[in-house]
Amino acid sequence: MLTGESIPVEKKAGDQVYAASINKNGTIRFEATKVGGDTALAQIIRLVEEAQGSKAPIAQMADIVSGYFVPIVFVIAVIAFLAWFISGESLVFSLTIFIAILVIACPCALGLATPTAIMVGTGKGAEYGILIKGGEALETTHRINTIVFDKTGTITEGNPEVTDMIAAGGVEKNHLIQIAASAEKSSEHPLAEAIVKAAEKEALELLRVDRFEAIPGHGIEVEINGLHVLLGNRKLMDDRDISLAELEARSDILAGEGKTPMYIAVDQKISGIIAVADVVKESSLKAIETLQSMGLEVAMITGDNRKTAEAIAKQVGIDRVLAEVLPQDKSNEVKKLQAEGKKVAMVGDGINDAPALAQADIGIAIGSGTDVAMESADIVLMRSDLTDVPAAIQLSKSTIRNIKQNLFWAFGYNVIGIPIAAGLLHLFGGPLLNPIFAAAAMSLSSVSVLTNALRLKRFKPHK
Repeated sequence: MLTGESIPVEKKAGDQVYAASINKNGTIRFEATKVGGDTALAQIIRLVEEAQGSKAPIAQMADIVSGYFVPIVFVIAVIAFLAWFISGESLVFSLTIFIAILVIACPCALGLATPTAIMVGTGKGAEYGILIKGGEALETTHRINTIVFDKTGTITEGNPEVTDMIAAGGVEKNHLIQIAASAEKSSEHPLAEAIVKAAEKEALELLRVDRFEAIPGHGIEVEINGLHVLLGNRKLMDDRDISLAELEARSDILAGEGKTPMYIAVDQKISGIIAVADVVKESSLKAIETLQSMGLEVAMITGDNRKTAEAIAKQVGIDRVLAEVLPQDKSNEVKKLQAEGKKVAMVGDGINDAPALAQADIGIAIGSGTDVAMESADIVLMRSDLTDVPAAIQLSKSTIRNIKQNLFWAFGYNVIGIPIAAGLLHLFGGPLLNPIFAAAAMSLSSVSVLTNALRLKRFKPHK
């Protein structure tokens, strides 16, 4: 729950274990050293609350402009009224000028510029399974320049799978996986489940096991159709004096790739290796390449061991790797990046990611993740597809660009309209703007802003 490791970790007497860890083999006797508010989960909740409370609200540009705009327009209308009246024009003429300025300068378009674009943008995001929690999140996302990904369950599937089968001693690969799956059928270990699934995928018939014995921290020992089978780690093979010389080089390569090699020996002779690993999601590489092509820095953070983390990072093209990081330290790592002046987005799925999701400028949670992660995040990717991360950033940029266009045209319309309403054309022998036409022009400006905002419905992410 907390460390984000995809492969079980061996624990011995005196080691620390977190509450809600899953014990896959044998029994466990433990002493509770921290309870209530002192537990790791309570600390995570506290970190999330602190991070959420420290976020500064983003001032809306349109509200600021409107706040100054309305009194300024009113002053202009009064000055124009007095100027025309003092110059000898009638009261009706001067009032017509006064009313025309107030009507044409009604800040409806300015008020509509931001909310309409945000409404359309968030709606469009929902169509793609990108749930954006409000305008603030949508507005902030376009400024992101650094993305930090969690590893397990985000970049990777989060479940171990068989990745390699290397047979030795004349044994066929299918027979190797058949023996291994038959042996592991009685085990509850996640690696065993991965091997059984691999055999089921190949539609192989499992053999009857005559004797089964689990050897904690090492592997299993079974008898199948008169064959004595050992399946486990290097320690098991060393204890039984089984030479691994034939497969030594291949084993080292697999370990270097972040995979867990499991050795199979039949009748005291090495018969092969089955490698199991938490595999990378199909969308991960494409998503990270897209983000890098957009000029964003990409990093990976995980509680898993460094060798596995670097192997996964290499597969997806990430250079900056932060491994063996505890939950409370994940948010600290995000703080360090923010201290460098970077706008950081954190992408994660687990309870252990929640503090970092809340601390980041934008937290992005995977829809298949935990409720705590989704509650802490600003954006939720319901399809659990990482290509939706660049899509969310592109949508934010398109929406902000649309808002700026709306504000420009709304403000520009007033810059042109107010002098005409004040009688500038009439001063040079032209027509006077009737308040009825001023009202029509004001309505047209609002319609143009809405029409421009609706153009966002044509948004399509570049993947």
